[in-house]
Amino acid sequence: MPLGLLKYGRGSDYPFERQPDLPGPRELKKHYDVVIIGGGGHGVATAYYLAKYHGITNVAVLEKAYLGGGNTARNTAVIRSNYLTPEGVRFYSASVKLFENLANEFDFNIMYSQRGQLTLAHTDATVRAFRQRAEVNKHFGGRTEMIDRQSIADLVPCLNLDPAELPVLAGLWHQDGATARHDAVAWGYARGATQRGVELHQLTEVTGIESEAGQVTGVVTNRGKIACGTVIQAVAGHSAVMSQKAGFSLPIVAYPLQAMVTLPVKPFLNPLVSSSALHCYVQQTSRGEIVIGGGSDPYPLYNSRASLPLKESLVASAVDMFPFLSEMRLLRQWAGITDMTADYSPIMGVSPLKNYYLDAGWGTWGFKATPICGKTMAELVASGGQVPELIQPFALERFDHFQQVNEMGATAASH
Repeated sequence: MPLGLLKYGRGSDYPFERQPDLPGPRELKKHYDVVIIGGGGHGVATAYYLAKYHGITNVAVLEKAYLGGGNTARNTAVIRSNYLTPEGVRFYSASVKLFENLANEFDFNIMYSQRGQLTLAHTDATVRAFRQRAEVNKHFGGRTEMIDRQSIADLVPCLNLDPAELPVLAGLWHQDGATARHDAVAWGYARGATQRGVELHQLTEVTGIESEAGQVTGVVTNRGKIACGTVIQAVAGHSAVMSQKAGFSLPIVAYPLQAMVTLPVKPFLNPLVSSSALHCYVQQTSRGEIVIGGGSDPYPLYNSRASLPLKESLVASAVDMFPFLSEMRLLRQWAGITDMTADYSPIMGVSPLKNYYLDAGWGTWGFKATPICGKTMAELVASGGQVPELIQPFALERFDHFQQVNEMGATAASH
């Protein structure tokens, strides 16, 4: 039987012709309507929505390495919308709704798993803050509520409710919390975009931005110059570096962000559990690995190296939460480069250079915003620069007008 199936599958009369998910390398054209700098999730998502919903297909996505190989491949794939501000909750709630149907959207399994997120409160002040946060979330579309110690014990029986002399008083239960395969999200968007005529150019690094009379006219790459009418910058941790090439500065500082996973074990932890007091979050993947992460490193650095001090700190906190993890063996550790703004919110929309649009400042929460970023950035380009209402609060000019959208402390581990 197995030999018969193999013979049938490799035979000339096999009824399906295998098509590659992505087209092979090709030469750059001299001109594109839109050039997207960055072949991560945000870049290919924007290309996808431009092609499918706005009919703009003369688009080149330029990636200096490989598809989804930057921060898209270096995060812990958490999806949630339990933020602090009305602006943030509205934005991320819209992204969660897109994630829920994303596999059907482009007929590609992203392994989306809605498991809920539990954030622990260890002080009376945190309980008060969580109560307000829950109300904001419910008002703007998120499914979030406060739960007591007994509910936490029922939800996660193996959790230590009195870690490191910081007893758990209550919890913020976010039912919409989920995970997905980050590489699958990038591949799904890239496949859908390239099938509609978008060109994805890997190993193509942008080394300069050309402009004339205050308007972008093209980009310079390691493979030659390209003329274009519009440029979208979506380069994650290197946002401030790329904007300098375009002739302006961004209020962004880059920090490493580290995480690690253990060897896989049988499933025991369904929700995502985090503690801002312990600066740590823990989740179990579909393969059984225990993911351990926390806040970004306290020093600026354009480097994705892992370090022993952070490993020791994260492991200590994870063991405080789940003491039996002390018997686990670590499998690997990695880091990404986060582009942090002063108010911990992104920078989206127009820039000082005309037709040069920004998708930057994502810090530690870029993956969860992938679908809504692609959708709104595509609307921005297709409208000729009219900023969608959903991302207007994230404009670069808010720093000049002191209208920050303060999301400090909204991440799973406090900064």
